[in-house]
Amino acid sequence: MSNDHMNPITEDDIANYLANSPGFFERHAELLASVMLTSPHGNRAVSLQERQAEMLREKIKALEHRIMDMVRHGNENMVISDRVHRWAKSLLLVQSSRALPATLVSELQSQFMVPQVALKVWDVDTRYAQDPYAQGVSEDAKTFASSLTQPYCGVHSGIEAVRWLDEPNAAMSIALIPLRPGAMNGAGPAFGMLVLASPDPQRFQSGLATDFLERIAELAAAALSRLRPR
Repeated sequence: MSNDHMNPITEDDIANYLANSPGFFERHAELLASVMLTSPHGNRAVSLQERQAEMLREKIKALEHRIMDMVRHGNENMVISDRVHRWAKSLLLVQSSRALPATLVSELQSQFMVPQVALKVWDVDTRYAQDPYAQGVSEDAKTFASSLTQPYCGVHSGIEAVRWLDEPNAAMSIALIPLRPGAMNGAGPAFGMLVLASPDPQRFQSGLATDFLERIAELAAAALSRLRPR
């Protein structure tokens, strides 16, 4: 019995032969014209050329969707960048250091359409120690803020800082943004924390990209450094 009967030719053998024999279809060009395939758009037979054209159209459509997604994300990033710019500008225009925290909070609410924002700052200069934003922070809350090296997004689950909000029960999702000198993810202790809250559970959901929140943290920390002892 011959080896051919023992090892019949498989589809893989044919595929490998064609892949390694680029001149095959040049020598048998008539085969390409006679190949008929099943169309993915119905059970009709189409030529190889038509099937290739359908595959190209599908690839082009997929690329168009990717481009549109990139444009949409680019536009969203531009909008966010513009809001951060306007918010930072409002902080620079504040003349009174004592008025800075209230302006920071109100402008953050209006520019980013955040329903609730709270701010606490500690270790401030004695001139500001009796102001509302410098009151009512436990040592545990300060330690918790210092333990965050990036903003926390998710549900509040009994976090003390949520009680700094005017309506804690309406906070279905929150973002906690620690404020520390220098970089957002620096090793130094935090000297404050921002709380952003929404009644929408998806607004600050866990896993949310926090790039722009980190920019807000660094800008807020830089602005509020005016309240710290010199």
